Order: sequence, then C-alpha cells, then structure tokens
Amino acid sequence: MNKHPIAVVVIPTYNEAHSIGKMIDHLFTVTFPHIKDWDCKVLVVDDTSPDGTYKVVQTKQKKYKDLFLSLSVKKAGIGAAYVRGFRYAMSQLHADVVFEMDGDFQHPPKLIPVFLKEIADGYDYVMGSRKIKGGSNPKGWGFKRVFLSEVGSLVARFVLFFPTQNFFRITDPTGGFKATRVKGFVDTMDMDHLYSRSFGYKLEFLYNTVMLGAKVKEIPLVFGLRAAGESKIEPQTAFEVFRVVTLLRWHDSTTQKFLKFGTIGLFGFVINKVGLDVFAKLLSNLISVVGVRNTLANALAAEISIVSNFIFNNLWTFKNEKLVWGSKIVRKFATFNLSSVVSGILLPSLVIGLGTQIFGDQYRFLFLIIAVFFVTVPLNWFIYNVIIWKKK
Repeated sequence: MNKHPIAVVVIPTYNEAHSIGKMIDHLFTVTFPHIKDWDCKVLVVDDTSPDGTYKVVQTKQKKYKDLFLSLSVKKAGIGAAYVRGFRYAMSQLHADVVFEMDGDFQHPPKLIPVFLKEIADGYDYVMGSRKIKGGSNPKGWGFKRVFLSEVGSLVARFVLFFPTQNFFRITDPTGGFKATRVKGFVDTMDMDHLYSRSFGYKLEFLYNTVMLGAKVKEIPLVFGLRAAGESKIEPQTAFEVFRVVTLLRWHDSTTQKFLKFGTIGLFGFVINKVGLDVFAKLLSNLISVVGVRNTLANALAAEISIVSNFIFNNLWTFKNEKLVWGSKIVRKFATFNLSSVVSGILLPSLVIGLGTQIFGDQYRFLFLIIAVFFVTVPLNWFIYNVIIWKKK
C-alpha cells in the first residue's frame, strides 16, 4: 500500500497539442523521478480541443500509468475546467494536494518539488509570484499586457485584502501556478456557486482559501513566454477580474458588518450634529468662551449618540455576537461607554473645541466631520470588534 501523500497536477488544456505531450514527458521523466516523498499524478482536463490535444494525452496514457484525462464535450472556461479537475482529483485519485498549472511551460515544472517541500513544511497554499524578488514577467510581453497584469494584480489585492496583512503577504493574486492542500480547504470549498467559470475563478479560489485560514507562502516565479497553444486570457478578463473581486468583497461578512456599522454611525452622526447645535445654543448664555462651550456641548451630544450606537449595533451590526439583557450587557456597556469617553467624547470634543477656538465658530460642522470620521469611526470600529463584540 502506498504510504506517500498524493499530489495531483491539474492541467487544463485547449488546443495545446503541440506542447502537452512535451509537458507530460518532462513531468514523468525529469520532474517526478526526483520527488521521493510524494506520489505524483497528472490530470489533464480538456474540452475536446479541435486540434486533438486529448488524443495526444490518450496516447501518452499508454506509457504513463499515473496520467489521467477528464474530457468534456464543450468548452466551459478555465474555472469550470479546474472545478472538474479538482473533483476528479479528490474523488478518483484521492489527492492530498492539487496543483493549478499550465501545460505550455509558462509555469516551470522545476518548481513543483519546491512547492511540495513548502506544503510538507506546513504551508497550505503555495503560490508562484512574479512580483517578489526572483520572479518576473516574460521579457517578450508588450506594454499593454504588462500594464494590465500589474494594474489588475494591484486592484485585486486592494479590493480583496486591504487593509489586512494579506494585502502585503499576497503579491500576485492573478497568478495561475499554485499548490493547495485538499483537507480543510479544497474539500470544503463550495465550487457549485462560483461567480466566474472563466479567468476570475482564480481570485475566488484564492480568496476562499485564505478566508478558510490557509497558511500562505509565495515562491518566486519566472513566468515563461508562450511558445504554442491558445492563451487562456479572454478579451473580457479585466472586467471579469474587477467584477469577481468586487462581488467577493461586497458579500464578505466583515464588509457587510462595516456597512451596517457605517449606517448606524451615520445615524449617530446626525444625532451628534443636532445635539451639538442644541446644546451649544442652550449653553450660549452660560459659557462665553466658544471653545469651552462647544467642547461641553459636543460631549453631551456625543453621549446620546454613543448610547444610540451601542443599542443599534448590538441589535443589527453584531447580531451574531449579540449581547442579551443581563449583567453581561451592563458590564459591556459600561466598558463601551468608558472607552468611548476617549474615542467618542474627549478626543472629538477637543478637536471641535480647539478648532473652533482657533478658526471660529463658523467652522463647527467642519471640525465635527474631522473629529467623527478621522478619530471616532476608526477607534470605535477597533473597540467594537476587539473588546465589546469580540468573537468567541
């Protein structure tokens, strides 16, 4: 019985008869013989290429027992091909690791043992990166291709991961050479409801894998220049990438939570603004120094806003972590209120007070905006998530 873990290199093809045979021979005669601790297999996923790519694979199957073919009668897109390939690799080949790899030598096979070593060392998701030291795009690419690659990658990184540490950790999200641990990642992913069955699939696979808690490692990738076969990049790829990353971020639970937090915060801002004007008018006959008057007026208004924010955030924004009535909610509210003395009352009130004292009372609303959106909002978002409604 084979005791080695199984790695399946999934290669989607379409009209690559001129290169797939060479790739298969290279993998089985050059790459795999040097890999001792893994049982390596190749799965070609072809959509009945008109040039007979699948026939080349079928011929090679007579020579290599660990070469497999998944054939579809119609072209369904690279994302659909990988979904089919991953399912085949898991159900028929019992894969422990699956590779995403092109069959035209743009992805150098010599990196396969490097990827597997990183998986063996504890990483769950190993990616080839053209953006880190030692990696590069092909020298033969024109300005348009390089521009689209660089901008697309940056936009994808920003939309998917900013401002988290993954924005800096993952430098090449649109790359296509990857190795993923099956258990806990590929086998738990919902592949029936992808936003894209074409190029955008890779952003969704990446995002979902990272959200599942994968330990990610990037390896320098010198991306080769295509010698033969059809490019998998489609004319609408740029729009596809933007659409997919936008949908992923929009439906992300943290994004939805922040939108609710922002809506309630806007309501609290209105309460704060109205309260500031009302209290400033009430105190005008009692306190003549404008800065002091506005500081006190905003403190009173902010306290009303804080109570409102706590109640509605507990009922809506953080409903999954909702605090029920009792001693716990009283303690949490006390903690929240005390922390808000700094984030929602003291600092904003000082900003408004000092600002209006120096520049005049006519700028009261401007300094309220500065205080709320540049002091209160970021501090409260941190306090809400880390202290008040912290997930268990």
